[in-house]
Amino acid sequence: MGPDGAELRTARLRLRPWTTRRVDLARLLDLYGRAEVTRWLGGPPSVPPLELLARWRAVGRADGRAGVWAVEVAGRGTVAGTALLKPLPGGVGEVEVGWHLHPDSWGRGYATEAARAVVDRAFTAGLPEVYAVVRPGNTASAAVCARLGMTPLGRVRRWYDVELDAFRLLAPPVVD
Repeated sequence: MGPDGAELRTARLRLRPWTTRRVDLARLLDLYGRAEVTRWLGGPPSVPPLELLARWRAVGRADGRAGVWAVEVAGRGTVAGTALLKPLPGGVGEVEVGWHLHPDSWGRGYATEAARAVVDRAFTAGLPEVYAVVRPGNTASAAVCARLGMTPLGRVRRWYDVELDAFRLLAPPVVD
């Protein structure tokens, strides 16, 4: 399935592309307008929502293995947040898994569930490893990394020009 139509499902979640529908744009503005979310992202988005969505669509078009998804709670239609799989900036091909959840969806395991679906997609698509980067002090995201089985790599400054805690997960070995 192409990047614009890529959808992932878990027991409780539907990961689908963000849209320009009013309800999606309102939730996007609410999510990325909250200081308790953006403090861990280095601030709010630097571009308007429609441009942000266009950039996210371009991620999937540039590499069919990558993408940025709205994390929707199945049966409720509520967007809990964003999950992403994209190349790390300034890297040498490293791919990042990430999650940004609305505070009304914290503490329910949605980040881990969504990230696991994205990681499984990455490994099925042939990626040998995925990385996560977490701002120091973001214990909730570090805990998601631990639940995913990621190995802490320590502090790095190589991708976002800011000190971040890096984590890596290797694809499981292929058994014949």
